[in-house]
Amino acid sequence: MKPYALAFDHLLTRTDPEQAHHAAFAAIRAGAPVTRAVLRPTVTDRPVSAMGLTFANPLGLAAGFDKNAVGIDALAALGFSHVEIGTVTGEPQPGNPRPRLFRLTADRAVVNRMGFNNDGAEVVSRRLAARRARMERTGAHGPVLGVNIGKTKVVDEADAIGDYEKSTTLLAPLADYLVVNVSSPNTPGLRNLQAIDKLEPLLRAVRRRADEVTEHRVPLLVKIAPDLDDDDVLAVADLARAVGLSGVIATNTTITRDGLASPAAEVAAVGAGGLSGRPLAARSLEVLRLLAGRVADLTLVSVGGITTPRDAQERLDAGATLLQGYTGFIYEGPLWPRRVLAGLAGPGPRT
Repeated sequence: MKPYALAFDHLLTRTDPEQAHHAAFAAIRAGAPVTRAVLRPTVTDRPVSAMGLTFANPLGLAAGFDKNAVGIDALAALGFSHVEIGTVTGEPQPGNPRPRLFRLTADRAVVNRMGFNNDGAEVVSRRLAARRARMERTGAHGPVLGVNIGKTKVVDEADAIGDYEKSTTLLAPLADYLVVNVSSPNTPGLRNLQAIDKLEPLLRAVRRRADEVTEHRVPLLVKIAPDLDDDDVLAVADLARAVGLSGVIATNTTITRDGLASPAAEVAAVGAGGLSGRPLAARSLEVLRLLAGRVADLTLVSVGGITTPRDAQERLDAGATLLQGYTGFIYEGPLWPRRVLAGLAGPGPRT
């Protein structure tokens, strides 16, 4: 058994998941100089051209790990070609009461009901601006930066567009690409915005505001839930093309609990929230295939249940342009990006 797996199964599983996350993230940031010098040069890169951007390889880190843009470059040193921060909301918010993060280890899954806990768009924008200034001053190069934005919990659905516009105004000028998140199950009413009649004006408003506040056209994507039925997935795909989006991220976490190996009593004790990890893999792949059959000209980012190099290759073969991980990274540890990339078939660029 790998050292990290031993530590995870026998030590970290006895630690509160949210505390373990903060400790692990702090260690990643503290170890960044060594990681950058020792680990990053061993990463197998396969350049990907998408949305007018060049990604060092197909694998990125999904939103949710670095909510507040405090460890972008340290995470990239592990091998991720892009880091998507957030979800960031227009206003700062503490998120839902604790405990709000849980492991289902028999399923290699995580359930979260974090509730978009973050510092808010104003603070995050200042942090990103300071990072950009440091990079320009030192000549450093970072990963492709995605910024994922969502609705502030206390904002009514009727005022959601204004909330997203505030985040867009502050964050689009600092992002390499921008993501509209309407698919988390942990903000009341958020998933209602996936309905086409609500989603279209929201996406058009964000697209318009992003164009107003940037000198060049920032790619815009929408992140969707796996719990949409097939017809709704296709409707979102058609809308993405009609609005002029650059791509779709599929998928967010699921509210379903079907087919889990974990005891029913354990699942019930965990309660509500979005489930990620291996149980999500089959549906995430189905949604990807639906999208690839409908909008192959858009950038498709596949996330959900990717654990092994075989999983990653399957998504690329099914039409994904880029990949993202989250739960696989948690369970497999800091060498996981390197192992996944090394296991992908075939050298050379992918466009």
